[in-house]
Amino acid sequence: MKCLVTGAAGFIGSNLSKKLLSLGYDVTGIDSFSDYYPRKIKEANIAGLLKHKKFSFVEGDLNGIDIKKLASGASVIFHKAAQPGVRKSWGSDFSIYIRDNIRATQRLLENVKDMPLDKLIYASSSSVYGDIRSLPMKEASPTRPVSPYGVTKLAAEHLCYLYHKNFGLPFAALRYFTVYGPGQRPDMAFHMFLKHIILNEEIIIFGDGKQTRDYTFISDVVQANIRAMDKNAEGGIYNIGGHARITVLDVLDMLRDITGKKIKVKFIEKQKGDMKHTYSDITRAKKYLKYSPDYSVKEGLKEEYKWLRSILK
Repeated sequence: MKCLVTGAAGFIGSNLSKKLLSLGYDVTGIDSFSDYYPRKIKEANIAGLLKHKKFSFVEGDLNGIDIKKLASGASVIFHKAAQPGVRKSWGSDFSIYIRDNIRATQRLLENVKDMPLDKLIYASSSSVYGDIRSLPMKEASPTRPVSPYGVTKLAAEHLCYLYHKNFGLPFAALRYFTVYGPGQRPDMAFHMFLKHIILNEEIIIFGDGKQTRDYTFISDVVQANIRAMDKNAEGGIYNIGGHARITVLDVLDMLRDITGKKIKVKFIEKQKGDMKHTYSDITRAKKYLKYSPDYSVKEGLKEEYKWLRSILK
């Protein structure tokens, strides 16, 4: 079986590609190497993949490339390509999010709608929920994003449903809850926290630290994708979380214990678009995908700490 992974050089896309190859699949990856963070990080993500005989890679933009040629022969498409980041999605940069998260998704769907796919699996986000009062968040909960980024991820979800409803395109949308682990993007909180601790630098916390998050280890996210690709697995929308809601202050306590270091912390004003709480109800994913997260937050943080310490030395 051949799989297409968009955003294959990113954090999730590269880890997913590695797993697919280990399972014996042929994998075609595409990435545009957008400048959201340094290209060298993405190049390092796929360095090992490029040596694998069953992996082929295309550098290109979904907004311009010949998608039908790219996707030819693929049974499953994992659509991970997107412009990430809540805080950068405001103002003039919003046009980038429209292009990379909405237009690119529509162009992909339009070009593959008549192909005999087993499944198209779209990487969505918990950001689509916004600040809802009822927790945990369920797939049927109201979706009222509080960031432009969240708006674009929800719009792409709607596009997937639109092509499913009108053309029978089989899809699953996985709403990720704060993915972390070795290889995590440098702009993400755990990466920044650990880097500052290792370098004996001050950690900046937006808000009072009492905001809560549901954190999901990277291998658990990969597990969810592998199980969603089964053509017999029911499509639709799934929450993919660690199902453990903890405060940022709790995370700092864990990091003190894991690193054995004193932590310098500075609290500053909450940023626009930041959600107060996230907490996933993963009942549906458990039922239909047999999804079961394996890592606790502390176990996952230990893994990320070992990885980051090794590359910063």
